Amino acid sequence: MVFLTSAESLLALLDESDQTLQVYALEQLNLLVDEFWAEITNQVSRIEELYENERFPQRKLAALVVSKVYYNLGEFVASMEFALAAGDLFDLSVKSEYVETIVSKCIDSYIRSSQLAFDSQQKDASPVDPNLTDVVERMFSRCIEEGEHKHAIGVALEARRLDTIEACINHAFKGGLKGEKTDGVNGFDEDSKAAEAAGAELINYVFDASMSLVANKRWRDVVLHRMVLLVTRLHNPDYFTITKILVHLNDADKAGELLVKLLVENTETSLLVAYQIAFDLVSSTSQQFLAKVVATLDSVQTPGATQTLKILSGVPTLDIELTFLHDNNKTDLLVLNRTKDTLDGRSSIFHNAVSFQNAFLHAGTAADAFFRENLDFVSKASNWSKFSATAALGVIHRGNLSQGMNLLKPYLPGEAAVSSPANSKYSQGGSLYALGLVFAGHGKDVLEFLRKNIREGSSSGGQEGEVVQHGAALGVGVAGMATCDEDVYEDLKNILFSDSAVAGEAAGLGMGLVMLGSGDEKALEEMLQYAHETQHEKIIRGLAVGVALIMYGKEEAADGLIDQLLNEGDPILRYGGVFTIALAYCGTGNNTAIKRLLHLAVSDVNDDVRRAAVMSLGFILFRNPIAVPRMVELLAESYNPHVRYGAALALGISCAGTGLAEAIDLLEPMLKDPTDFVRQGALISLAMIFVQQNDKTAPKVESVRKAFAKVISEKHEDAMAKFGAALAQGIIDAGGRNVTISLENRQTGTLNMQAIVGLAIFLQFWYWFPLTCFLSLSFSPTAIVGVRSDLKIPELTFFCNAKPSRFDYPPKTEEATSKAPEKVATAVLSTTARAKARAKKSEKEKAEAEMEIDETGTTPAAEDVEVDDGTEAAEEEEEEEEEEYDETVAKDEVEDKKDIKGYKISNMSRVLPAQLKYITFSRDDRFTPVKKFRSSGGILVVRDSKGLRVKTEFIKTIRERNLPPEEQGEDDEAPVPEEFEYETDTEL
Repeated sequence: MVFLTSAESLLALLDESDQTLQVYALEQLNLLVDEFWAEITNQVSRIEELYENERFPQRKLAALVVSKVYYNLGEFVASMEFALAAGDLFDLSVKSEYVETIVSKCIDSYIRSSQLAFDSQQKDASPVDPNLTDVVERMFSRCIEEGEHKHAIGVALEARRLDTIEACINHAFKGGLKGEKTDGVNGFDEDSKAAEAAGAELINYVFDASMSLVANKRWRDVVLHRMVLLVTRLHNPDYFTITKILVHLNDADKAGELLVKLLVENTETSLLVAYQIAFDLVSSTSQQFLAKVVATLDSVQTPGATQTLKILSGVPTLDIELTFLHDNNKTDLLVLNRTKDTLDGRSSIFHNAVSFQNAFLHAGTAADAFFRENLDFVSKASNWSKFSATAALGVIHRGNLSQGMNLLKPYLPGEAAVSSPANSKYSQGGSLYALGLVFAGHGKDVLEFLRKNIREGSSSGGQEGEVVQHGAALGVGVAGMATCDEDVYEDLKNILFSDSAVAGEAAGLGMGLVMLGSGDEKALEEMLQYAHETQHEKIIRGLAVGVALIMYGKEEAADGLIDQLLNEGDPILRYGGVFTIALAYCGTGNNTAIKRLLHLAVSDVNDDVRRAAVMSLGFILFRNPIAVPRMVELLAESYNPHVRYGAALALGISCAGTGLAEAIDLLEPMLKDPTDFVRQGALISLAMIFVQQNDKTAPKVESVRKAFAKVISEKHEDAMAKFGAALAQGIIDAGGRNVTISLENRQTGTLNMQAIVGLAIFLQFWYWFPLTCFLSLSFSPTAIVGVRSDLKIPELTFFCNAKPSRFDYPPKTEEATSKAPEKVATAVLSTTARAKARAKKSEKEKAEAEMEIDETGTTPAAEDVEVDDGTEAAEEEEEEEEEEYDETVAKDEVEDKKDIKGYKISNMSRVLPAQLKYITFSRDDRFTPVKKFRSSGGILVVRDSKGLRVKTEFIKTIRERNLPPEEQGEDDEAPVPEEFEYETDTEL
């Protein structure tokens, strides 16, 4: 074997006239280029000439050698161009750093070209280089052949290659699709089942990757529509995956068709699946979506359709959630009462703070006893404080559709209010707002009543009429959220055109809520035009946020409006532009949106705009909370307090309910910030992050709770910080310690529209305290509730593979009690103790000696002798110590027994989001979920293996308990329960 020490002899052959010698030289140089590339560099122009010579027989080989030379020189773009010219000689199967690098460069270039061609939507767009396409397609083919489907799908998603995505899924199925490989007997063999499972897994991967990687909404929708077609071709389609995709696509028509298909099949499984899908739709879609699905089902006349329509009404879901929150209410009333006693109720800000704290603590529990038990505090409310206190009832009774109107009747405008002690326009306006909160997202039964009060309020005129209109506009907005009801929109527009600052602000918000996510161009034009015409800042602000609501979830379709708003001279409209970015790109992690917000955060001249820009980062990145602390770390130390406040809220929004340590480390120093409203923001955000955390899941939670109480009790603390601390106490234990803040639907993995909108409007409390109540829309009950096909809730259990103490409720605050001073034990020196011990020992020996003498008859019996040696007290003390030790041991044994890994949980109990991964259902259980449990929680339709006629115990809902006895009835299969008297907690 000959070892070369130089490439000069081979390079000399390139100057020969014989092409055979030139080809030989290139072949050898191709093998040695990595070793002698420095020498070859001097002749690279000569090799390029051979490539350019069309008569040279090995032009591709020359291009390959040149490519490798440029690679070693670090000229990767030139290297890629010549590698493409090398065609099939550029072997992708070779495992080398050169091949991997050039392929990576090819893919990046191909992706840029493909995205430009797709996004421009122009027929005359520049075509992608065929050589580049050839390399990428060869890479796709290799990945598919080797089974590396996910790698190919990732590139194909970026490169807009739908055909490649479909090819990967079809290759994974290998006969799992209808009309392909079967066993001839059952029509579907085991290999096909396995292949179908692999293909279904890939489809879920495509969905997740599309949501997290694809920035272009139009392309994402194209991919997801094709995934629906692929899933429906399966022998055993995963209907829950289809539903998840349809919810994201907002395709109500196809969702209705899917339910019709299942109901027409009319098998036990198909009906159970239909019921579960109906529950999932209620928890994750808008009123308009549900209305379209209901319209599709009207043509189906079966018992299953009747049951499905009942579920789609939302009543069973709300009834179950209300019952869960009511029955598991663990509110720490001592904290609330201490805050009430500490803060002066005569101050408007403090009265509002306590009202909101009480509302959050009891959100959705229907427990409003605090107001009745503290009439003196309630009577201190005046004007808008009274409005907020009445509106807080809507937070407490949210979802109580059957009793909502009756509960608020004493406060509502009309004949009933004439003789009522609460006959105040502020109470009336607040009650209309409260009514909307009770029926939030399910408002069809109260929209007409609210519209009536909008019209009557406008006819009454004056300031009092404006207050009623303000409450009615907010109420109709939240109750009619995302209905796109033109009549409601027109009523609100009439209020807007009256140019009342108070009523107009609420009208602007209400218009945005009603048209939520519609992108309606007519509404946008009318609202922006009036924003330019009016002189009232309050109206402009309401319209600015309303416009942002209309563009919710629109992503790049909102870019034109965003550009228009951000170029406005009015800072309020620029503020609206920032929230348009936040809501249009919410949860997408879009890099362009993030860059734009960061630029505004440091460049805009208005503090409100800068604050909003930083806060909005939390909305964009809430699906990747770990990234937010790193992003806002420097902003949290900004010289501008508004930027620091925004950084605090961004952490609270994105990390809500996570207990994320990195976020806590940034927020804790802000508790000592010199600016009062920055401390307020830090307090609120800490509460949002620590919601439903205990000292096992978040060790700092107890110290943070103490910080809240300290701020409230501190005599010289600023009012704004105290307001934030009171809200924080309500948020951290919201819903009786049974809710969390979740901006994503766990059932479908899609955006939680109500929660996002509620949080966005809650942030406007900076300008208007009553909007604080909107935060209740972000509260999601944390429970697993098993429901049978007849919608009854059986008393079942499921298993949690963790220690009970890990997810316990935090301990309640203990009432401080005065104790008598304890007697301090006298110090005893060790030398004294040893001396006493020796004396005791000698006395004991003397007594034993006397006993021995007595045995000879010369002394009295031992029992007749009393030896006062001081041991009796010592023995009593020793016995007491032993008893105390035994009690300690027994207590420790109980704790150890309690912390045994794994335990059963009853149906309709609290299950935290972090706890879901430990929950399991056994196939041997009587009740098993019809949907494969994937740590989603919520309402699960369960299959009853013993049938509906076997006796079982049921949990009655609040609605059932409130029915008259003659209407409640008893089930034939259920034993007769003991008599009980239900005392509602909701009387006013």
